Amino acid sequence: MPPASAHVIWRVVAAHAVHAYTASGVLLAALATMAALAGDVRMALAWLAVAVFVDATDGALARLARVDRYAPGIDGARLDDIVDYLTYVAVPVLVAWQAGALPGTWAWLPAGAVLLSSAFGFARADAKTTDHFFTGFPSYWNIVVVYGLAWQWRPETFALILLAFAAGVFIPVRYVYPSRTSTWQGLTLVLTTLWGVQVLLMIAWIDAAPGWLLWSAWIYPVYYVALSVMLDRRRRRGLDAVTRRRARPSAPPVGRP
Repeated sequence: MPPASAHVIWRVVAAHAVHAYTASGVLLAALATMAALAGDVRMALAWLAVAVFVDATDGALARLARVDRYAPGIDGARLDDIVDYLTYVAVPVLVAWQAGALPGTWAWLPAGAVLLSSAFGFARADAKTTDHFFTGFPSYWNIVVVYGLAWQWRPETFALILLAFAAGVFIPVRYVYPSRTSTWQGLTLVLTTLWGVQVLLMIAWIDAAPGWLLWSAWIYPVYYVALSVMLDRRRRRGLDAVTRRRARPSAPPVGRP
């Protein structure tokens, strides 16, 4: 077999392997579901944390493997959305429900709001913008559940927070895509990594996280929201300026009437 043909075959295999790596998130979702149903909240959250790692790394691998060229028959973005809906939305809701974190008879209300709002959020044509932002609250429900359980929020408080974030899915603020938004990307990635360690510690100590960890774990979310709002406002000002320039009447022609 000519070397060039062997090279192409290996590239095709590598591209499909990356898609399989992305798809492994559904297996992690299944493991998290089984742990939640067995009452092991810590293990359920741990499996979801592994799913986040897969999601954070598969995009770079996909670009490296050129999946668009060597595995064009599989829509990687659609596959990623299917996996993300399970691991960021559906299973975290189940974990919160099984943990008794939702308000008894009314648990279906915040749970349903999360599931439905995120379904519409994922279906938006501009859910991910071409300049690498998320539109609306990016359905980080796994993180919300970790914070709610670690802080041991009252079920009523937890429900109100879930409802507020569910409404945020429909508010068209652009949120930073940590691994791809170029502005302050270096600082964002460093802070994201440090915060990831904090979240893992919160999961490990989910029943009795120390105060220093609980309070310091808010630094990154505040930074993330502040950066997102700042960049969203800057983007809107830029669009407004372009609109005003286009609406400005042109100068009358010079010369004889």
